[in-house]
Amino acid sequence: MRRRRNLAASIGGWSARHRWAAIMIWVAFVAVATFAGNAVGTAKMKGYESQNGDSRKAGQILDGANFENVASEVVLVQAKDGGPTVQDQRFRDAVAKVKEAITATGQVENVRTPYDKEPSPVTEDRRTTLVQFDMKGDGKDADKRVQPVLDAVAGVQKSFPDLRVEQAGGASAGKMIGEAIDKDFVRAEQLSLPITFGILLAAFGALLAALVPLALAMTAIVGATGLLALTSHLLHVDDATPNLMLLIGLAVGVDYSLFYIRREREERAKGRDKRRAIEIAAATSGRAVLISGITVMVAMAGMFLTGNGIFMGFAEGTILVVLVAMIGSLTVLPALLSLIGDKIDARLIHGTVRVLTRGRVTWSRKLGGRSVEGGRVWNALLTPVLRHPLVSALVAGGLLVALAAPAFTLRTGPQGFDDLQGDYAIAETFKRIDTAFPGGNAPAVVVLKAPDVTAPAVTSAIERFKQQAFATGQANEPFGVDVNPDKTVARISIGLKGEKEVAEQAVRTLREKVIPATLTGAGEAHVTGETAGSMDFNEQLGRSIPLVFGFVLLLAFILLLTSFRSLVVAVKAIVLNLLSVAAAYGVLVLVFQRGYGEGLLGFTSTGFITDWVPLFLFVILFGLSMDYHVFILSRVREAYDRGMRTEDAVAFGIRTTAGVVTSAALIMVAVFATFATLSLLTFMEMGVGLAAAILIDATIVRAVLLPATMKLLGDWNWYLPRWLNWLPQLSHGDEDDDPSPQPRHRIPAGV
Repeated sequence: MRRRRNLAASIGGWSARHRWAAIMIWVAFVAVATFAGNAVGTAKMKGYESQNGDSRKAGQILDGANFENVASEVVLVQAKDGGPTVQDQRFRDAVAKVKEAITATGQVENVRTPYDKEPSPVTEDRRTTLVQFDMKGDGKDADKRVQPVLDAVAGVQKSFPDLRVEQAGGASAGKMIGEAIDKDFVRAEQLSLPITFGILLAAFGALLAALVPLALAMTAIVGATGLLALTSHLLHVDDATPNLMLLIGLAVGVDYSLFYIRREREERAKGRDKRRAIEIAAATSGRAVLISGITVMVAMAGMFLTGNGIFMGFAEGTILVVLVAMIGSLTVLPALLSLIGDKIDARLIHGTVRVLTRGRVTWSRKLGGRSVEGGRVWNALLTPVLRHPLVSALVAGGLLVALAAPAFTLRTGPQGFDDLQGDYAIAETFKRIDTAFPGGNAPAVVVLKAPDVTAPAVTSAIERFKQQAFATGQANEPFGVDVNPDKTVARISIGLKGEKEVAEQAVRTLREKVIPATLTGAGEAHVTGETAGSMDFNEQLGRSIPLVFGFVLLLAFILLLTSFRSLVVAVKAIVLNLLSVAAAYGVLVLVFQRGYGEGLLGFTSTGFITDWVPLFLFVILFGLSMDYHVFILSRVREAYDRGMRTEDAVAFGIRTTAGVVTSAALIMVAVFATFATLSLLTFMEMGVGLAAAILIDATIVRAVLLPATMKLLGDWNWYLPRWLNWLPQLSHGDEDDDPSPQPRHRIPAGV
């Protein structure tokens, strides 16, 4: 009979036979992608591209208005414990000293104090004021020039211990937060790589077997980052996209290699020759990698439907890194295995450690492929699950539902100063300023576009806007108007009173009442700013969430239905993955919203989850959880197609994949958990959510709920309606070993 091969088998076979060509093509691809990416640079997203609705329209107008990019800063001068007022000489001396010190740096201009002709604001109790100024030069790089000013203000504070003298603003915040984030990501990378290597070394017990997956993942990340630089000129990306690519690329790249190498070593242990073992690994695990990679990319593509630039950039970066990691696993990995051969099992480090410690330190290989058994722990767990499937399914399902229950109380909110965790004084300074001057930190910005915004009719309209806005009782000082060089755009800044809900109502009042009554006839007017931007983002997110969920679920269902020719398998995979995600949401609510993990993780709860995190987690988790599901089900279906009964095929599939799934899950959990050490609460939420979901998915779902439900359903697992018989017949094994289906038979327990 003529040999049939699936796509993954064909690619893997060619690579193994032409190993040097495959390796050189891969190296050339990574080198060219990196060189080309560095040559063109990554196109960063413009500010308005992260916005939605009316805020985005305002941002687009501002982007083309050629306003001078100015970084404005303030120095809070505040009496402690009922100290001096603005009229007192002590207070005057402090303000004068601040003005003198910051001016002496040569980095500031347009300094305003409460004693000037156009005074800076002062509170009603006269004990708090702001010294306002602008940084010289382009505001985009002001954070690199603000340190001398910060030092000058700190010097004044030492001279006036009875007053608070503290600086805050875009440049100073950008410097401190930027430095904190940079240090965090460097630390996360420094932690994740050695942890991953350590888990791989312990799992395989061999140096080369640990290095190959890590090397493949890192080269995939480097190549994908180069491609991102090219594609970013078509779709701009956020600064955090490369960091996210590292996170996802390391997780999936190592996972795919684990699946492949594990099967190749297993076939070698059965006595296959090197070439045949690689061919079988390509036809089986390679195909699982192909299906899994496509499913992950489909899930990531759902972020394009949000219409938000940040999400779309995330989708662009993650799809690229998963695509490159998948291609690398299907092409260069078989070539490397063919080149290295059985040397990949050489236990050099283990042997050295054992000799040096005289046998006191040793460990067993978990993924060496010496047997198909899943280990005593997995056998001990799986035996009662298959013996009592109904009880196991009810217990596991009940536990997941209990974990998911808190998700129904999930509250979201925007990132603010509270998002920065740790000892960052600037966050407290912003809070004090906001308390003293409500709305001054996050004013509404009304963008007015007209042929001439300095014309009397337009300036009169702006004055009427100010009067009516203040008359609502929802807006207050500071109020300011800036005009662009062409005099075609006016940027009107106005303070909003109150906390989140009150400020949002103020924005609605401006948009629905004040602007139509005052500015509509003067030109085109839109409202942006922190509060307005958050409102527009949430409204867009509310509209797009059903589209994203529907898109991801429908396409994942179609892929699984086509791959496994089973309606039950496809539906059940969707349900199990949704349970995993819901349980992760519940953990997020318990830890970050209700604050049960504050002491352990070292953070202060804000009482809500960052607004973009839940959707992002759904897309990422749904895609990544398919790795294990596809890998396990492929092995189960392979055994079933070879003649095993469903119950035996399930036991065989779980036991033979237990080691690799455990190791892969440990790596993902370890990599994601490093993000729980970062300074921004949003990244902590993301890291804990991802780690919790993967841990839940690889244990409760895959080890208990999946085999229990498959045992209960029996042959119904493979149910396919007759009207779907037109779906293609796809192989889950290597047909050359056994071209004809065998009668259903039992296998010995524990194998």
